[in-house]
Amino acid sequence: MITGTRQYITFRLAKEEYAVNVAQVREVLEVPSITRVPGSPPYVRGVVNVRGQAIPVFDLRLRFGLPEVETSLQSRILVMEVVVDGELKVLGGIADSVHEVIDIEADDMIEPPKLASRGISDCIQGMARRGEGFIIILDANAILFANACVGV
Repeated sequence: MITGTRQYITFRLAKEEYAVNVAQVREVLEVPSITRVPGSPPYVRGVVNVRGQAIPVFDLRLRFGLPEVETSLQSRILVMEVVVDGELKVLGGIADSVHEVIDIEADDMIEPPKLASRGISDCIQGMARRGEGFIIILDANAILFANACVGV
């Protein structure tokens, strides 16, 4: 669980609002041409060139079991730094839209309900109250590589 105040960047997938820790987000990009990599899982769209570096790009909709949609003018890639097996990796996640950086107080966080399997719950750090609804706070390290996160 989170203590103190942290900053998160919010994004939308379908009709739900999500957020990841802004400290893990290197930058937000418009969706450029993506080079497909043969043999990669369906949720891996391919790689993009970011200042000469090939960055793998995940389709967050497909990762969470949502229907695939064409990218739009609002679609963005969140370029994130994640730790996988103790090693820092840079990769991107395509979101329907990216909104803002917000401060979330620990008092505004709640534990996610145990409605799903343990593996899916492991991908969610918590939920934050926002107006009449909630923002789902995701663990960037888990959502892109943990098999159990499919179907969040």
